[in-house]
Amino acid sequence: MAVARHLTARAGSLLLTLWLVSILVFWAGQVLPGDVGRVMLGPFADAQAVAELNKRLGADQPVLVQYWHWFSKAIAGDFGDSLAMRAPVAPFVLESMRKSAALAGVILVFLVPLGVGAGVIAGLNAGRLVDRLIVLAGVSLAIVPDFVSGLLLLIVFGLWLSWFPINGVAPDGAGFWTNGYYLILPALPLVLNLAGYIARMTRAGVIEAMAADYTRTAVLKGLDRREVVVRHVLRNALTPTIAVLATQSGFLLGGLVVIEALFGIQGLGNLVLNAAKARDFPMLEAGVLVMAAIFVLSAAVGDVLQALLDPRQRRRVSP
Repeated sequence: MAVARHLTARAGSLLLTLWLVSILVFWAGQVLPGDVGRVMLGPFADAQAVAELNKRLGADQPVLVQYWHWFSKAIAGDFGDSLAMRAPVAPFVLESMRKSAALAGVILVFLVPLGVGAGVIAGLNAGRLVDRLIVLAGVSLAIVPDFVSGLLLLIVFGLWLSWFPINGVAPDGAGFWTNGYYLILPALPLVLNLAGYIARMTRAGVIEAMAADYTRTAVLKGLDRREVVVRHVLRNALTPTIAVLATQSGFLLGGLVVIEALFGIQGLGNLVLNAAKARDFPMLEAGVLVMAAIFVLSAAVGDVLQALLDPRQRRRVSP
């Protein structure tokens, strides 16, 4: 029952947040400089033709009326037509989400074992040389911006050594493994940037679990160290890490604007960037709203996972 109440509360919070975000997104699209009719017809179009097009598109109606028409269609998946592409927005958004999801998947394939593994090793050897080296390496890599490390990796492994392609787009018709190979180099900057954070969080959880009463009790019972670590330490230490990874997935799906632009990946972040440059308001509003939905949903998934894995979280939401 506690889990059901927690899920209901999170669902209500999710819907409310998305509604508020939709208002902000639509309002931002309204205050941006530019006119829908002028953007579509060009800067030298006749003023009367621009006014007629705005009337046909409903852009001359009050803002609240425009918002209701846009929002009522958006919740059904209809974001209108792109001003730049002259085609429905939804297919472009879905395709960009697919490409962003592929990049996020490659990142997680490398990030999870590297970050969690390093954190476990550091936590089990707290205070020793290997622990200090892992923490130092993690902090050092985390402070380097991803676009800086991305450029360095591109130059070294893409241009000098030619180990990886210099762009993240595989040829048409490429298979699963070929597509993954093209995404390795774009994924590495984010892996290096986030691995230290994941490792430090895992390390803190392991150290806390090692000092807990249930761990000392297991040791006093004479259990093997490996059994103590696997059954008692990791089971409790990794709960916050799993929740954080779920939350970070939202960033990986929609926040990689620089990396996508650097490697020519037409993902969700790059879609929003190009729409803003072209003043393509329907595409921009749809991209930002979907991006916000991904962030909010990933945060909700993280909270739910933590509540399911940690009974203490469930008790906090119980009456």
